[in-house]
Amino acid sequence: MDRIDLFRIFARVVETASFTRAADTLKMPRSTISTAIQELETRVGTRLLARTTRSVSVTPDGAAFYDHCVRLVADVEETEALFRHDDVGPLGVLRVNLPGRIGRLIVAPALPEFLKRYPEVDIELGMTDRAVNLVEDGIDCVLRVGPLQDSELVGRKIGDLVLTNVASPAYLKEYGVPKTPSDLTHHHVIRYASPSSGRVEEWEWAKDGDVHTMPVKGRMTVNSAEASIACCLAGLGLIQIPAYDVKHHISAGELVEVMPDWRAESLPMTILYPHRKHLSRRVQAFVEWVVPLLGQSMS
Repeated sequence: MDRIDLFRIFARVVETASFTRAADTLKMPRSTISTAIQELETRVGTRLLARTTRSVSVTPDGAAFYDHCVRLVADVEETEALFRHDDVGPLGVLRVNLPGRIGRLIVAPALPEFLKRYPEVDIELGMTDRAVNLVEDGIDCVLRVGPLQDSELVGRKIGDLVLTNVASPAYLKEYGVPKTPSDLTHHHVIRYASPSSGRVEEWEWAKDGDVHTMPVKGRMTVNSAEASIACCLAGLGLIQIPAYDVKHHISAGELVEVMPDWRAESLPMTILYPHRKHLSRRVQAFVEWVVPLLGQSMS
């Protein structure tokens, strides 16, 4: 096997801490991964990985070798890109992960245009509102909403997600229209519980540069945006929701914005990808395509 291929396989095993996950992300048999690691260890004359029946960990020699592998693979890919003809477009499999509703409502409907523009690129599209590990899961890029905590990833902020407060006409007719957050003590709120932690989020608003929160009461607690919107349409209470999520409901008169001067603070949207010196042309193409798409759809 080519040495660069061996380096790629070794790096992926280290990043995923698993022969099986490395095999899945590289689309190779597990036996090929195992054989490649054995061949590489024989070539370099040292043990790179410590294996048990349940886990794979990198040895001190393997950790040092991994750093060199990543740089070498990036240098090779960058060098190959220098000699490609200008008319050779992006190619290969692009693995993307998006928040559920953004993926379903905005990106997926527009993908035919992207695939037509780049006929040599195939997409593996994941949609989840839970955080994913780009390196371990072999994902090329991910869209995240909110503050970032991944220090080893490269990020490009692409805008802000505007939030709004809405209720159904039927609810407002029965309970009245709240003017300020203090009015919420006399209203029902459809509470949102984080699907990962189960924590119920408080009502939030930003005023004069400060962010304020308060607990709210309500008979309904949900853990997805779909459930939140459905319950709001049914007249069960007020919700805070990304504005793009309910734009068509507002236009149709099915929901009404309330307290427009007391919105929650907008959330940053960021495209993230692993820290690599050379970014693949297919990732570059996707990022350049999706940034204006999201900006237009969420304005």
